[in-house]
Amino acid sequence: MAEVVLHGIGKTFGDTVAVDDLSLTVRDGEFVVLLGPTGAGKTTTLRLIAGLERPDCGRIAIGGRDVGAHSPADRDVAFVFQQYSLYPHLSVYDNLAFPLRSPARRLGAEEIDRRVREVARMVRIEHKLQNRSTRLSGGEMQRVAIGRALVRRPAIYLMDEPLSSLDAKLRAELRLELKRIQKELSSTLLYVTHDQVEAMTMADRIGILSEGKLVQIGTPREIYADPANLHVAARLGQPHINLLPIDLLPGATPPSGALTIGARTEHLEIATNARGNAEVDWIEHLGDQNHLHIRVKGHKLVTLADPHLSIKPGDQISLTLRQPLYFGSEGERLR
Repeated sequence: MAEVVLHGIGKTFGDTVAVDDLSLTVRDGEFVVLLGPTGAGKTTTLRLIAGLERPDCGRIAIGGRDVGAHSPADRDVAFVFQQYSLYPHLSVYDNLAFPLRSPARRLGAEEIDRRVREVARMVRIEHKLQNRSTRLSGGEMQRVAIGRALVRRPAIYLMDEPLSSLDAKLRAELRLELKRIQKELSSTLLYVTHDQVEAMTMADRIGILSEGKLVQIGTPREIYADPANLHVAARLGQPHINLLPIDLLPGATPPSGALTIGARTEHLEIATNARGNAEVDWIEHLGDQNHLHIRVKGHKLVTLADPHLSIKPGDQISLTLRQPLYFGSEGERLR
């Protein structure tokens, strides 16, 4: 495995800036997730690293060597796409073995067989090796696609939302599997997604992208608890952060220049009170927790609450702020 360094990368398509002066280091053995909405530049960044696109400016180094002039085949990367991209006429075994049979690798039949069976066990698909890829479930096909990348043992794995087309249960299972495999192999992995749960559960570090710019990078806890601006604060958290005027609720001590308060669940203290400052609008019952939809002087808030809390729609409650986040006029974080 190898460290991957992007320095000042830029890429435009006509008048559209896809990647804007992006600098990023993915350390050897690290799992980095790029998180952002559609159009943020996530996939373009992966394609630039893989050599499928050429940057307009900047430098890309993999394992200490500048790969700007290298073809995709010479960059030693493995790419897992959102769609499975399996060979439908081949068995699972042959799909996994395909990259190892390249003339560039010159591996013997015994080594190919060993690697295929080892990876098949790792992704828990060994019982399907003789099946045609078209006779697999969606989760099994994605396991084969991931396994086909794993047999390569490249410098870095690039993964472009590989779980987004699966149902919720399979996504949850494969998130855990993928993190387990990455730790077992000590592999370097750059993963892009728009799903904050994937980012929070798998990443060693999360990079927040917006309009081609890397806005902030840090551990999941750092990004959640100490966002650089409003955009970053809004990317993580369920329910989403509440953005409030600074004088709406008691308990705030805003710094000079603060115009907006960001209040997550842990920033809101709830007390049942017949003469409270807020009213329960409605309640989403989610089993182990409730989403409370609250109205305060014409403003709507959403927060989590203990499902055993004895309240119902229409009840008055008291809300008090506790160490919320503060933002300035341009959305910048104020501490």
